[in-house]
Amino acid sequence: MTDTPPLPAMKPARPYFSSGPCAKPPGWSPEKLATESLGRSHRSKIGKARLQQCIDLIREVLEVPDTHRIGIVPGSDTGAVEMAMWTMLGARGVTTLAWESFGEGWVTDAVKQLRIDPTVIRADYGELPDLGQVDWSTDVIFTWNGTTSGVRVPNADWIAADREGLSIADATSAVFAQDIAWDKVDVLTFSWQKVLGGEGAHGVLILGPRAVERLETYTPEWPLPKVFRLVSKGKLAEGVFKGETINTPSMLAVEDAIFALEWGRSLGGLSALKARADANAAALDAIVGARDWLHHLAADPASRSNTSVCLTVDGADEARIKAMAKLLEEHDAAYDVAGYRDAPAGLRIWCGATVETADIEALGPWLDWAYAATAA
Repeated sequence: MTDTPPLPAMKPARPYFSSGPCAKPPGWSPEKLATESLGRSHRSKIGKARLQQCIDLIREVLEVPDTHRIGIVPGSDTGAVEMAMWTMLGARGVTTLAWESFGEGWVTDAVKQLRIDPTVIRADYGELPDLGQVDWSTDVIFTWNGTTSGVRVPNADWIAADREGLSIADATSAVFAQDIAWDKVDVLTFSWQKVLGGEGAHGVLILGPRAVERLETYTPEWPLPKVFRLVSKGKLAEGVFKGETINTPSMLAVEDAIFALEWGRSLGGLSALKARADANAAALDAIVGARDWLHHLAADPASRSNTSVCLTVDGADEARIKAMAKLLEEHDAAYDVAGYRDAPAGLRIWCGATVETADIEALGPWLDWAYAATAA
């Protein structure tokens, strides 16, 4: 290694750039969380009320139409996606789209676990597949924003309005930061730990009318674990979408999510949250544009994420990236910025709404420092 260069004069005030769990909302502290529901049954009057409050806030802030039901489910975003797959797939053909790690995970579930032989449409990290190839007579599973590649679908125009199959969107790092065309979404999933800066372990499952119809008219051939069962006596278990969770939730995590949602509402709701993410992504793009050794993994700005922004570093292998990330963490300049383990070696900087733009701007000189400090 070369001699370590001088440290930058200013650090990010909040060096939390992890892509999940993500930075808490500015001003967050545990003392600010409501505690009346803690130590109480989630089936008590106050427990149900707080779960319903969380659902109502999701609907309000995310601008989910009344046509769609919202449920809190176990297992984070993964649990929500797999709940949809296990309960709805198999009624017709399936298409899976994969351009990063989590999309590949849904391919694996469909092929190796459910054994439904889907059509698989892939693209390399940093790219989108040809969305025009999608056959909408099939059920289609895709990630709205690829957290591990920094690639998102630019819009919902490619989703057929007259589709016969269901559109099933893993949108965990897209919601509250990107536009969601609800008329094009039959199933959408996310977790609180991404753009809301909430806690892990809980997922949110949003079902449109066509998904509900599928659940009530189709019974899959395979057995369903208790935590996946959304139907009782041939009808949707409506209680799940009114705060009556299938299994015991963490009421502390629920209160944490409520805090984040109320924070987002206080800013002005969805438009304000999207604007914050866009400003953060623009600040990081300016940093990239000013350096000839730093590049976006997603080359096309139209499909580049404004939340999980993935970067490549000239001449850097996995070992150097880990060294850069380690130095940044040791100096409390940036936490958890190494790219995902299955992605090309590089950095990943979270730019969601809970991050402050000033902290993104302050990160630039520290990236220079870490790059220089790890030069051979």
